[in-house]
Amino acid sequence: MVTTRVRTFSDFAASVARAAGRPGTFAASLLLIAVWAVTGPLFHYSDTWQLIINTGTTIVTFLMVFLIQNTQNRDGAAIQAKLDELIRASAAQNAYIGIEHLTEEELDSLRARCEARARDFRITDAADAAEESANAKAAAAARAATGA
Repeated sequence: MVTTRVRTFSDFAASVARAAGRPGTFAASLLLIAVWAVTGPLFHYSDTWQLIINTGTTIVTFLMVFLIQNTQNRDGAAIQAKLDELIRASAAQNAYIGIEHLTEEELDSLRARCEARARDFRITDAADAAEESANAKAAAAARAATGA
């Protein structure tokens, strides 16, 4: 029963998020604002006329925050599960699975260690490339010297 309600809300939230992101929805919103603006002189720009747009936009914004947050939470969890599976199935370090639960300080420390390893790798990689280039030049010079 609870799973059905959660699934129904998730489906509803995903549908609304998809619909809200469509060009037609944006165009309808612009049309609604234009109609509201055109009716200003008809209602003598009254407080009630202003309150209609303010209240409407506030309610829509308030509700959309929750719907979009639900959609983003599900998308984030799905992406995290996919990344965890890729890490688990590859030669990457399994220690990275679940790091989204670490504190900011722990993540900063982990990020610094990763950056240091990447920097060391680039330096090692550059040294290897320089050595390979020097060996190729030496081999070419040896061939030229022997006339081969």
